[in-house]
Amino acid sequence: MTQMEIARKGQISDAVKSVAAKERRTPEFIRRRVAEGRIVIPANINHKNLSPCGIGRELYTKINANIGNSAVSSCPGAERSKLEIACRYGADTVMDLSTGGDLGSMRRNLLEYCTIPLGTVPVYEIVARFGGEEFGEKEILQVIREQAEQGVDYMTIHAGLLSCHVPLALKRKLGIVSRGGALLAAWMKKHNKENPFYTAFDKILEICRKYDVTLSLGDGLRPGCLADSSDAAQFAELETLGKLVARCRAAGVQSMVEGPGHVPLNEICMNMLKERKLCGDAPFYILGPVVTDCAPGYDHFTAGAGGMLGAYYGAAMLCYVTPKEHLGLPNPDDVRAGVVAFKIAAHAADVALKKPGAREQDDAISDARQLFDWEKQFSCAIDPERARELRAQALEESSSTTAHDGKFCTMCGPDFCSVRLSAKLKQLLK
Repeated sequence: MTQMEIARKGQISDAVKSVAAKERRTPEFIRRRVAEGRIVIPANINHKNLSPCGIGRELYTKINANIGNSAVSSCPGAERSKLEIACRYGADTVMDLSTGGDLGSMRRNLLEYCTIPLGTVPVYEIVARFGGEEFGEKEILQVIREQAEQGVDYMTIHAGLLSCHVPLALKRKLGIVSRGGALLAAWMKKHNKENPFYTAFDKILEICRKYDVTLSLGDGLRPGCLADSSDAAQFAELETLGKLVARCRAAGVQSMVEGPGHVPLNEICMNMLKERKLCGDAPFYILGPVVTDCAPGYDHFTAGAGGMLGAYYGAAMLCYVTPKEHLGLPNPDDVRAGVVAFKIAAHAADVALKKPGAREQDDAISDARQLFDWEKQFSCAIDPERARELRAQALEESSSTTAHDGKFCTMCGPDFCSVRLSAKLKQLLK
């Protein structure tokens, strides 16, 4: 049975117990939400070394890191390195978006070492193996089954993009920016048929139920620029995704919904609430959103800002964006930058939402700052290595010859340090 089916029988699985402990919730609370479809636990029965993770807006906000090669860049060793970095710096899930080489071998290698849920986008392998427009239902089901058998925990399926939506999207400034969405739109145009992922959806559900693969219902029509945000094409697909969520739940298959894209700050709240209403509060998994289009090289900041607000208004998981977004395939340093930026965004939202224990790390580092306990500050940091590097760099660059005990930073120096002065004042008031 799937985690959803187990929960509906009133049983508390080992995965539910594990998630409850991590989230500081009762197992019964997690079980009820999984039964309702408001929390998902992506946990393929064949992913043996998995540490289960719960995804839902009432839990800690999760982040996903995309890795994977392209047809022109990277290799299995580099992608393994990206996986290790993503896990080290706190990614909750990872997606293999590889499009070149021996994809099955690449995925098998990643799954062997991956202890967090791993997701894929099956249409990439389908196109890589059978050609951009030469596949059909048989090939779709074959690849999905093979990936499920390998142990993939969740799959992005662009089943909500219907042929009637394509003309709406082509009126946009940037058209269709989702790779999966564009590939399927081209397929429908050539064959003059409905989206094969939509027509084969019930058969896809059968495979997912057998292996307990969570479906991540993809937003093939997400906006690719602010000018295209919150348009008719985006919301027409979202309505279809809501109906697919209901079909997933009826089949006992876990599901979450993917979201925009490029969205200005003032539209984020509306987008989060609209998904909750149309999709029965299925976990919302959002890319960014990117809140301004004119900062290439810094899109981990622009998307992190949008992700922070998105999580505050109800997104359950944020798909990270790296500095290479819109520019190229991320390298290991880009993966680190993207993961850290989105860990900050997720954490800030969780603190604002007063989730259990979310502020403990902030209070601990504040106590350490008051005592000038630098090592404790480093250990409480989201990226301890970076904090330690910058502190050492600041000391090396300092021109001060004043002997001191380390109880100030080189920004203020000993005589202008407000923390030192406050400590003296506290002593005088005792």
